Amino acid sequence: MVSLADLQRRIARGELAAEAAVARSVQAIAAQDKAIGAFVCHDPEARAAGQGPLRGIAVGIKDIIDTADFPTEMGSPIYRGHRPRADAPVVAMLRRAGATIIGKTTTTAFAATDPTATLNPHNRAHTPGGSSSGSAASVGAGMIPLALGTQTGGSVIRPASYCGAAAIKPSYRLLPTVGVKCFSWTLDTVGLFAAGIEDLACGLSAITGRPELLLPALPAAPRIGVVTQDFAGEVEAASIEALQLAARKAELAGAGVRALPLPQVFADAWRIHTTVQQFEAHQALAWEYRERYDEMPPILRGRLDETRDIAPAEYDEALAIAAQARAALGAVFEQVDVLLTYSAPGAPPKGLDSTGDPRLNRLWTLLGTPCVNIPTLVADGNLPVGVQLIAPYGSDGKALAAARFVEQALKR
Repeated sequence: MVSLADLQRRIARGELAAEAAVARSVQAIAAQDKAIGAFVCHDPEARAAGQGPLRGIAVGIKDIIDTADFPTEMGSPIYRGHRPRADAPVVAMLRRAGATIIGKTTTTAFAATDPTATLNPHNRAHTPGGSSSGSAASVGAGMIPLALGTQTGGSVIRPASYCGAAAIKPSYRLLPTVGVKCFSWTLDTVGLFAAGIEDLACGLSAITGRPELLLPALPAAPRIGVVTQDFAGEVEAASIEALQLAARKAELAGAGVRALPLPQVFADAWRIHTTVQQFEAHQALAWEYRERYDEMPPILRGRLDETRDIAPAEYDEALAIAAQARAALGAVFEQVDVLLTYSAPGAPPKGLDSTGDPRLNRLWTLLGTPCVNIPTLVADGNLPVGVQLIAPYGSDGKALAAARFVEQALKR
């Protein structure tokens, strides 16, 4: 993979021209993407543009995020050729920081569940995950150093785990979702994919203009609570091994590590995530569902059919449970600094009929907390497996620093 932070340092020292850095990404896409299919479209003549900390950094944009100079087709024939008149604010923020928008990455239709044709860059017989399939695969393949994705259930953290990339789903609304095709306004969150934790920190800091997100030279040893989310069902041996390895290595490096059971309210919140998501999806996708029903992707259409009778009272009750869980999270973080848990139920599944299961990500998306995927091990078949680290809402710098500590511990 390509390190964003390393590119920044080399460009700053004059060892690498910004134009050459972008040209390398153009060449890598030309060499690899016919086999992997991570991009919907890209600019084969992309050049470094503007000034700022991300000058020379080529960025892929998930194709539900508006761009003025590329179509935004949302993975659906309904929007084939659709050309927004303006960039989404998060894309404008990237440009302001000097980034080069190199192309649009594949997404499952409307960022839902119907798989794309994108292949896992580490084993092409397996899914790259979704819905941010192309963003995860393009970074995991080393084509680009930074990509934008979105998460409503598990669409940043899970594909990052499957593709061996680092990723952050920031605190809810740290990055604006204006100009992003809505699925659930309570849950939708824009996130980043990069090669490592330092790269995520440099990217997120540059986009937001927040220097406090940059990593300290020596991240402090955190107090870590290991959470297994038993209410979310069984996990495979590869994910169990990854979590145990990360916890053990962090403890050997000086972190305080303890198993931490979660109160019942979190199991309740996990259960109602789908109620919130689907109730809002019926409103966010009301036009497509009513006017272009036959062109809707079949899995998404079926799930909308199944959930169209959710009553407003049921939705209101779900929101109340979510609020209770968010309030209860404060007491959990009085005991530890961060939580460590599974990123996915296992290694990436074989075949392209599924993007994997987001059930281990739903709770944290609902709670709005920053989540970071840390690549942890490679299972049989050259299949990456990660773990996710979670910090309190608004503590994105803490999440990144603790993730860096664990990342460094895993390398020892």
